Amino acid sequence: MQPSPTPPHPHPVSTIQFGMHAKDDTRVALHCDDEGCVWLHFTTTVGESPGLCAFLLTVISVILIIVTLPFSLFLCIKVVQEYERAVIFRLGRLVRGGAKGPGIFFIIPCIDSYCKVDLRTVSFDVPPQEILSKDSVTVAVDAVVYYRISNATVAVSNVEDYGRSTRLLAATTLRNVLGTRDLSQILSERESISHVMQSSLDEATDPWGVKVERVEIKDVRLPVQLQRAMAAEAEAAREARAKVIAAEGEQRASRALKEAADVIADTPAALQLRYLQTLSSIAAEKNSTIVFPVRHLSIMNAV
Repeated sequence: MQPSPTPPHPHPVSTIQFGMHAKDDTRVALHCDDEGCVWLHFTTTVGESPGLCAFLLTVISVILIIVTLPFSLFLCIKVVQEYERAVIFRLGRLVRGGAKGPGIFFIIPCIDSYCKVDLRTVSFDVPPQEILSKDSVTVAVDAVVYYRISNATVAVSNVEDYGRSTRLLAATTLRNVLGTRDLSQILSERESISHVMQSSLDEATDPWGVKVERVEIKDVRLPVQLQRAMAAEAEAAREARAKVIAAEGEQRASRALKEAADVIADTPAALQLRYLQTLSSIAAEKNSTIVFPVRHLSIMNAV
């Protein structure tokens, strides 16, 4: 559509312009002179034209906004919060310039629709997944995922429900990653598994405008029989260590006794002193009867 010439105006003119942007550029200008005459001036730069019907709807909507001023401003002015962005569609086409906000933005009520997108970090729990590990052990694993929207326009236009899609992808990725690990690795390498999951999810959700910030493995639940077997194995290992420690103690004690016997054998009086020390400790316990060996008693009488 070629730009239509503006009629000559013998008097001063005031102009109000409204823009319509899709892949083409259509502008509607309202010219008013001092005599009260009004002209509508349309200018269209053709890219991919939305069609005559869309053009007429735009013109009619603009005229209605002008006629109903200032009441139409209540429908034209919208506000989004600091953590939100508004993605605007005009007659089904994405408006150029990307998402609007934060703050005030304007829409044409009759032909515009918009969608608010929250940019704050969102967390969700991945339901427990029954996973067969690399060593053929069935475990149930759940996790938590933190993500945020990095591109509001892409998140709205490229995927139907970015939240649900991210949840399903997280559950699938959890099963795929843990299926390549042994049970011992799953139990001991949670941090590395979380890092691998976060990288994989972030790469897969990038075309959706979603940024996965963090993934954490919450819990690994084992079958009851496997828990009993692992508990029995751990108990047996503890008993074996206890026996080894007791044997080492007996060995050290026997060496100490041998050294003491060698000292007593060199000094006969040391045995008698040890005997008297033993009697003294027995007497301290307030026993009524003390039995003395006869041989040692005769030695005491001789002394």
